[in-house]
Amino acid sequence: MATLNPNFRQLDMTLQFNNIIENKTKNSYKFIDLFAGVGGIRLGFEEVFKDKSSFVFSSEIDKFAQETYASNYGHLPSGDITQIEPHEIPKFDILLAGFPCQPFSNAGLKKGFEDTRGTLFFDIAQIAKHHKPQVLFLENVKGFKNHDKGNTFRVVKETLEDLGYRVFSQVLNAKHFGVPQNRERIYIIAFLDHSIEFEFPKPLEKSVKLGDILEKKVDKKYTISDKLWAGHQRRKLEHKKKGNGFGYCIFTEQSEYTSTISARYYKDGSEILIEQKDKNPRKLSPREAGRLQGFPDDFKIVVSDTQAYKQFGNSVAVPVISAIAKEIYKSLK
Repeated sequence: MATLNPNFRQLDMTLQFNNIIENKTKNSYKFIDLFAGVGGIRLGFEEVFKDKSSFVFSSEIDKFAQETYASNYGHLPSGDITQIEPHEIPKFDILLAGFPCQPFSNAGLKKGFEDTRGTLFFDIAQIAKHHKPQVLFLENVKGFKNHDKGNTFRVVKETLEDLGYRVFSQVLNAKHFGVPQNRERIYIIAFLDHSIEFEFPKPLEKSVKLGDILEKKVDKKYTISDKLWAGHQRRKLEHKKKGNGFGYCIFTEQSEYTSTISARYYKDGSEILIEQKDKNPRKLSPREAGRLQGFPDDFKIVVSDTQAYKQFGNSVAVPVISAIAKEIYKSLK
């Protein structure tokens, strides 16, 4: 198990790791993985680029996510990206980042790159400005495009264009790519080569049901208590009286998809409860939560249930990432 120290940035370890793989990856694309979480975006790209990919740097501030990442990829991510200078990062070709959504100040509009100061996107922009990678892959929540009255997305797009990139963006839903989850996210792809006419992947002709990812036997600890179940029902009734549809959601094996799993799922599981015959409904197990995001069963879960729910809820639908990665790979070839 990796020894975690939140104040240790792990750059020396990363550089040693890079030296080991340098001779094996000459003809491959070098990646960096920012705001990496547990590596869901990385997983999707590795499925497509395979032996043509090498990850030379990763960064993640959460120590529990670092632990999961290290257990699955063999090296500990560096910590806070705001404390790492662009020149400290090895040369690379493709930048991956599922970055947090933050508003920009309305005070300094039309200043492009300068408008992003004080936000985590500024760190991405600085790294892109210094290294000029071939491709930037950014992921965010669906509402990002209209966030802060559209100002946030506009500044991001204009900043990337000012840095020399051609920018493409689209909202895609995980339920169209082989996982039974209604999860819409915006994907922003930027190419340094302006001759590339990038097209986002089309929905797959693949029918899935929730039952496809549910485990046959689940520990009874995931069945919610009488007290919690009564609370869920009471709150749903209160919301109904107010005329809104908030409250718990129950699904069955035959459900085509669930609600979006979030980082708060560990609290009460209300957004995705699984019906059980003659019992209270249950939460997804951590493994099922991973499957709902398209993670394979050999992905190691080395943290508590609470942290696992947070990590998968914060992560990405891997099959969507793979579908986009295929189109990026074709564009580069």
